[in-house]
Parts: sequence; structure tokens; C-alpha cells
Amino acid sequence: MIAKRLIVALALVAACSAQESASIVAAGAQVKKLAGGFAFTEGPAANAQGDVYFTDIPNNRILKWSVEAGTLSTFLENSGGANGLYFDKAGNLLVCQGGDRRIVAISPQGGITVLTDQYESKKFNSPNDLWIDPNGGVYFTDPRYGSRDGMEQDGEHVYYLTPDHKKVIRVVSDMVRPNGVIGTPNGRRLYVADHGANRTYSYRINGDGTLSDKQLFVEQGSDGVTLDARGNVYLTDRAVTVYNRRGAKVAEIEVPEGPANVTFGGKDNQTLFITARTSLYSIPMAVRGARTAIRPGQQREGRQGRQRPRQQ
Repeated sequence: MIAKRLIVALALVAACSAQESASIVAAGAQVKKLAGGFAFTEGPAANAQGDVYFTDIPNNRILKWSVEAGTLSTFLENSGGANGLYFDKAGNLLVCQGGDRRIVAISPQGGITVLTDQYESKKFNSPNDLWIDPNGGVYFTDPRYGSRDGMEQDGEHVYYLTPDHKKVIRVVSDMVRPNGVIGTPNGRRLYVADHGANRTYSYRINGDGTLSDKQLFVEQGSDGVTLDARGNVYLTDRAVTVYNRRGAKVAEIEVPEGPANVTFGGKDNQTLFITARTSLYSIPMAVRGARTAIRPGQQREGRQGRQRPRQQ
């Protein structure tokens, strides 16, 4: 009797996973190449209009894909080795400048402000990816790829810049090489991919920005991470792999080149943009991206929970 119930339960889980997979990508949609000829693309982020900004790291620039015009333009040359990008609610573009080893904010008018460049009077390794929480605090990863020359930190860690931008807290110190990072729209859980250990973990976000309740999410690392409005987690490796909130694989999106990073964008926040080696790709989705600081009005799909402000 117990065995029979177990078989039925497993069948139901498999059926649910199949249904989730079928409903994530828009019917008949195919991955489309939007632009190419880059050295290595990374860090996609959408602004309030759904236009997507991304980096070409070796060529030291930030580019912009206009969804309205379907055209590409250069947003910033000499980008400081820009990698990960994220917009705050005021429209400032926050940038992980891996080459300059700092986090900066670029205003809508083009002014550049350094938000942080050190922890305990020692320069960061090479800030890589970041996420802004509902209160305006910034989580960012700080690995080091390539040469170890000039490293001042004692390892590769994850940090939190408080909303007033006055204090940096080290929140993860036991990873091999942290990379992709994203949090839930309600500010309660943070996902961090340990690219070096090929694992992704989830954490509870505490009121002071520190993390607790570390849990292994999946045994897959990732360069980039994003979420959709259903709470599915998108990781990059040989393809874009999608897991539900329970860590069950629900979809895999094949890309002509190895994907590095992903984000939702477009006018309706229902297009997945993929940076992959020398190109930028997109694919229409049947699910919208999760709410972000600059696109807070996104209607939720499924259970995301209420946003609960944290006390500082």
C-alpha cells in the first residue's frame, strides 16, 4: 500500500514538472540571435522600458539593446571592466566594475558615483554580479578569475552594501567561487551560485542584511541567475536550465552558444534575454520575469508572498 502511494506521488510530481516545463516558454517560440560579433557578453539588465543593457567584458564596454527600435548602441566605453548590471528604482544603473574592483552607480544623466571599492580597507577581488533588495541594499559576489595577482582579500566572498551605502558586510565566506546572485521580490530569500563548487544555495535574508538558513538548492553552479514571476530559478551552463522553487528541473532552453547570463525584459517583461559568448539572444516566454526595483508594478503569477520591509 505504501509502495503504491509512493508511485502515485512520484507520478503526480512528474506530471506537474512536465506541465510547468510546457508552460514556461511561449508556444512555438525559438531562440533568436539579436546581435553578435562581441568578445564575451555578460551582465544583462532591463530598464523601466524593457530595454536591455549588457556588457562585453574584454572590449570594456556596456551596450544597450532597444526593444522598440530593435537596434544596438554603445552606452559606455572604458567601462572599468564592467560585468554584472542592475537598475535601482531611481533608474541608476549599478555596475560591477571587475577591472576597477568596485561597485559604481551611473545616473540617468550619465554621472558616475563610486558606491564601494573595499572591505576592511582592502580592495575587492573583482565584483562580478549583484542584486538590489527591496530596501535598496546591494548583494554582490566578489570572485577572481584568471590571475591572482594583487588580491588583497583572504578569499572569494559575498557582500552586502547597506541601503545608506555606508557599510559593507561580508555575508558569505565559505564558497569556492561565488558568481551569480538573485533574490526574491519580497526580499526574503537569496540565491547564490558557487561556480567553483558547481552548486547553488539559497539563504534566508535577515532584517540586518545578513544571511542564515543556508540550503543546497541544486547541484549545479551558474554564471548568471534570474527569477520569473512564478518563482522559477534560471541558471546558465551548457544551456539555460530552469528549476522550480523546490529545486526540480522544469525546463532547459538550448542556445547556439554557451549562455553566460540571463534576464527578463521587453515591454511586457515577458522576453528572456540571454548573453552567450559572442552574442545576445532572446526568446518569448509564457511567464513574466519577477518584479525588480525599477519594474515594481509587475503582477505576480503564483505565490510570491507579500513584500515585507526590513527594519534597519
